Amino acid sequence: MKQDMIVILDLGSSENTKLARDIREMGVYSEIYPHDITAEELKALPNVKGIIINGGPNNIVDGTAIDVLPEIYGAGYPVMAAGHGPAACERSIGSWDENGDQVLRSFVFDTCGAQPNWNMKNFISDQVELIRQQVGDRKVLLALSGGVDSSVVAALLIKAIGKQLTCVHVNHGLMRKGESESVIEVFKDQMEANLVYVDATERFLGKLDGVADPEQKRKIIGAEFIRVFEEEARKLEGIDFLAQGTIYPDIVESGTKTAKVVKSHHNVGGLPEDLDFTLVEPLRQLFKDEVRACGLELGLPYAMVYRQPFPGPGLGVRCLGAITRERLEAVRESDAILREEFANAGLDKKVWQYFTIVPDFKSVGVRDNARCFDYPVIIRAVNTVDAMTASIERIDYEVLQKITDRILNEVKNVNRVCYDLSPKPTATIEWE
Repeated sequence: MKQDMIVILDLGSSENTKLARDIREMGVYSEIYPHDITAEELKALPNVKGIIINGGPNNIVDGTAIDVLPEIYGAGYPVMAAGHGPAACERSIGSWDENGDQVLRSFVFDTCGAQPNWNMKNFISDQVELIRQQVGDRKVLLALSGGVDSSVVAALLIKAIGKQLTCVHVNHGLMRKGESESVIEVFKDQMEANLVYVDATERFLGKLDGVADPEQKRKIIGAEFIRVFEEEARKLEGIDFLAQGTIYPDIVESGTKTAKVVKSHHNVGGLPEDLDFTLVEPLRQLFKDEVRACGLELGLPYAMVYRQPFPGPGLGVRCLGAITRERLEAVRESDAILREEFANAGLDKKVWQYFTIVPDFKSVGVRDNARCFDYPVIIRAVNTVDAMTASIERIDYEVLQKITDRILNEVKNVNRVCYDLSPKPTATIEWE
């Protein structure tokens, strides 16, 4: 990596990620490292220009007081401490107060002399070079879901190694309307990728037949995906590398020595040990917004780069209870209408996540002057910063009315539309 870097040493602060993002938004690369990193380890990192010691509440983690190693102050880099108490460094502040941005900017540029050369054009150039060095003339396999992360990985690898990449797209029958078709059009038709398309709809729906428990549905979908991907991988010869869409928050959430482990991330976990691939993870340095910016820089369509967050089990967790083809189609069609009308109203850039749900019960209604007994469609639209809490978007009534009219007129077996007004907490974002 050729870009200058500011290192953040983790003393248990919940603000580490925000601090790293703030520095990157200034055009300077930043990463978070454990508090007990040695001076020797620091000097082995590329282009370090300065160090920020970011303290937590009393610098205590799990009842144990922690601190950086004294040798850090003599490692030859400018050091600033925040929330850490008096320290032998260039700058020490109690907290990131209202002048925090000004203080941070002064430290990064004036004290450290860092150059604002962190941008996606430079990142792509660096990664293309690194990928070529790692892979050489060998082959790489990628599970291409059509989600943001895997799509950007695919575009980056195509730029770096072209036909040495093979993408496998598994359609489990639980995709949103037009999603698999979009993957084929962009990657096979436009980018001329080696794309293996697997339509496993019947296989997945057969496994899910009669299964109502949400967790069991998730397990079946996840396990079956691994089996399908494994089968396709075994058909291919000479594959040495497996590409994954790991991004920087995945690394941070997996924990440092001072941060509690939130969860372990394996994008294609569960593959048998005899499929012994070396991982290629070209996005592991990027935050989500940077992944999107990278995708646009690589020429991916805006709609693909800003694709709505979508659960791994797809529409399987939005067709509540035991999945039926009738209700699955109602979810798919109503969701497409919702997305189209939100885009028409400019809400697609304003609302973080929006989708429809079809429950496994019916209600009485009237259609063509006769009683009908059909399903309701529930609309969910939420905004959130971190997905830990979520607020309900106040949608203009005329927009809701238009969506309702279209769903009732265009979607079969539906006679009622509801709008979910429940925030998180107490309700989760998804229903299952």
